[in-house]
Amino acid sequence: MIGWYVHHHGWGHVTRMQAIRPHLADDVTVFSSLPEPESLAPRTIWVQLPSDSDAVTGADGVRREARELGDVTARGTLHWAPLGHPGHQARLAAIADWVAIHPTSVFVVDVSVEVTTLVRLLGVPTIAVAQPGDRTDAPHRLGYDLADRILAPWAPGTIPAKALVGREDRVRAVGAISRYDDRAHPTADDDVRRVLFLGHALDPLTLAQTIELLTEAGWAVENAGTSEDDRVDDVWPQLCRATVVVSAAGQNSIADLAAADARAVVIAQERPFDEQKDMARTLSARGLAQIVSADPSPADVFDGIRRAADAEPRWDAWQVSGAAARAAAAIEELAR
Repeated sequence: MIGWYVHHHGWGHVTRMQAIRPHLADDVTVFSSLPEPESLAPRTIWVQLPSDSDAVTGADGVRREARELGDVTARGTLHWAPLGHPGHQARLAAIADWVAIHPTSVFVVDVSVEVTTLVRLLGVPTIAVAQPGDRTDAPHRLGYDLADRILAPWAPGTIPAKALVGREDRVRAVGAISRYDDRAHPTADDDVRRVLFLGHALDPLTLAQTIELLTEAGWAVENAGTSEDDRVDDVWPQLCRATVVVSAAGQNSIADLAAADARAVVIAQERPFDEQKDMARTLSARGLAQIVSADPSPADVFDGIRRAADAEPRWDAWQVSGAAARAAAAIEELAR
């Protein structure tokens, strides 16, 4: 049995799990605060954990935010461990109870230093999933030190991960993991110049004004996930027919761009540890995308799109093909 913790921020962590899952032969139990996805691979169980950040009412009848309960970082050793929080206690207890009754070959943690610490203390072989950005703080170092393997979802040598220096013997850099790995590329049946705005890369006003500039210049525009009204379950056909894709710099979004061999404008969003800024710098240095500042004008975005349309990025360096299977092999390597 394989255990798997999925962090609840966004959908990138669960998307990565779902891309790797079909390549694993063993049963998998997933733990997350997120609700169960509409579809899961066979022999996959989803355990929804309680929130560890809700306000709680104490014995004195006063309702307090989780941060008000005491030092949530244990003097900087951890990222989030609120004192006396019932949800925090219950979620860790649920994982510990499961490990106690299920022979667990390996536990993948994507991502949480607290869960990594718990699972390794329970004597289970543990895999920590690495992320871009400056992860050299004490909690990240603790998590990487405790992990028996560190799964890096990028190609060797592409992401300058300082936190992994000195830990290379346990790192498995498998390439960028995309849900569209090995999917056939549909081709556009016309010569229309198209821009796809993917996700929340721009605020609504800047997006609307940029679309106006593009329309005036003869571009066709498509949106996917820019608001609650244009969510798309399968964005692959749009990715492939777009002349240029405008996207944030999240790991999964960039992996999908690489799978589609897309010309792209990338706008890094504010994220903890400068994750997306780190990714954007890497893409710029390798000539894989046009980078626009985090608060661009419509003219800036339009200019980036025109430059991207003339580019010829070489996404093969991102090593998307086979990355999910290589990640599964790294997991099974530790499970044996």
